[in-house]
Amino acid sequence: MNKLLIGWGIDPKIANTFDESIIAVLMVAVAIGLDYIFQAIFVGSVRKIAQKTHYTWDTLMIKRKVVHNLVHAIPAFLVYNLLPMAFVNGKELLVISQKICSIYIVISLLLAINGLLLMMLDMSTLKKSMKNRPMKGFIQVLQVLVFFIGGIIIIAIIVNKSPATLFAGLGASAAILMLVFKDTILGFVAGIQLSANDMLRPGDWITIPAANANGIVQEITLNTVKIQNFDNTISTVPPYTLVNNSFQNWRGMTESGGRRVMKSIFLDLNTIKFCTPEMLDSLKKDVPLLSDYNPAEGVIPTNSQVFRVYIERYLTSLPIVNTELDLIISQLQSTEYGVPIQIYFFSRNKVWKDYERIQSDIFDHFFAMVPKFELKVYQYSD
Repeated sequence: MNKLLIGWGIDPKIANTFDESIIAVLMVAVAIGLDYIFQAIFVGSVRKIAQKTHYTWDTLMIKRKVVHNLVHAIPAFLVYNLLPMAFVNGKELLVISQKICSIYIVISLLLAINGLLLMMLDMSTLKKSMKNRPMKGFIQVLQVLVFFIGGIIIIAIIVNKSPATLFAGLGASAAILMLVFKDTILGFVAGIQLSANDMLRPGDWITIPAANANGIVQEITLNTVKIQNFDNTISTVPPYTLVNNSFQNWRGMTESGGRRVMKSIFLDLNTIKFCTPEMLDSLKKDVPLLSDYNPAEGVIPTNSQVFRVYIERYLTSLPIVNTELDLIISQLQSTEYGVPIQIYFFSRNKVWKDYERIQSDIFDHFFAMVPKFELKVYQYSD
């Protein structure tokens, strides 16, 4: 081809360049063909193994294209080593072509390593012991680190310098790097604190007054914590905000034996009085839970006191109330709005909708029972 072009009167340098370019193109075509063959052999083998086994790692390896990207590097490596045979005279083209091959190999390896990291993230979400850990933030840190190192290596290939030299030069610009990656560094440190102290997990119900957020944690990443509020809006908060400011995590309530109910019924002070024997007999007859009620000898109970006894017995009789936790009926300091009877107990059902219905039904019952004790609920009126 070279002699033919020169015979046609083409400049020998141009003829040599054209001849070498043709050989290089043929090499690339062969490399592409080899890539398809290697993909069929290696990726196909892993896919068959994944279909026959019950392991998840091989399936995830196919999903994240780990082997796929690794195989891409093999033809590029072959082309890199065969290029000197093509560019015998064109040293400049040889250097440029080898740099392109080197960059391609680095990118293929970076994508393979990134696939491995994503595979680790997928496997962590499948394990019960790791499911509630904010692994995504740590994986993102590793991804940033891998691509940062890969970027330095690619730049070193382009400028024909050692990566170690470029890394040494970065020391002088450390302040600028700290400024650029400030949120990433703070998020990483905060993520370690949140995870090490088990302060936050995906699925936790949290309240952050400073951010006006109240809902379920959907995702914990390197730079943000995504919270779906109960009005279906989404709040995003930097992880270091949760470390620097206070927030309330309701996980303890959801994992405990009940959800607390604490409300008060305000009684009209003018209706509180001592119970007569006739009144006690009537209550024992009309209210089954008080049928065996007998005040201490020498004590004349008030209707408010008997009402408190009834409240406690009624709550104890309900299966939905967890009697193993605190159940306290107390009279608080009287105010201009009457005498508050504070009712404190725990509902076994912690689902928000059911919880609200249960406590509403219970207090409706108490309000309806108040007149039986010749009491009145205080209601402000002009």
